[in-house]
Amino acid sequence: MDQFAANAGVHALLSILIELFSIALAWIALQELKLTSILKRPRSGQARLLQIMLAIVLGHGFADFVLSYWNWSGLLRGIVE
Repeated sequence: MDQFAANAGVHALLSILIELFSIALAWIALQELKLTSILKRPRSGQARLLQIMLAIVLGHGFADFVLSYWNWSGLLRGIVE
């Protein structure tokens, strides 16, 4: 049972790191958007909050894809055995 707990812990840690890395990538990508034409005050606190929320949503979506792909590829080992 300790091996299962250790594997679950490693999986959880990697999932958290992938999630945070994906959010950071989304934040970097969002910096390329020209928000001056979309927002009234693109430098305001509300505009920054919107950028943070968009980065979280986009990053989470990308991380969900990566983690699902990782899980599916791990399941493929069952076919070979």
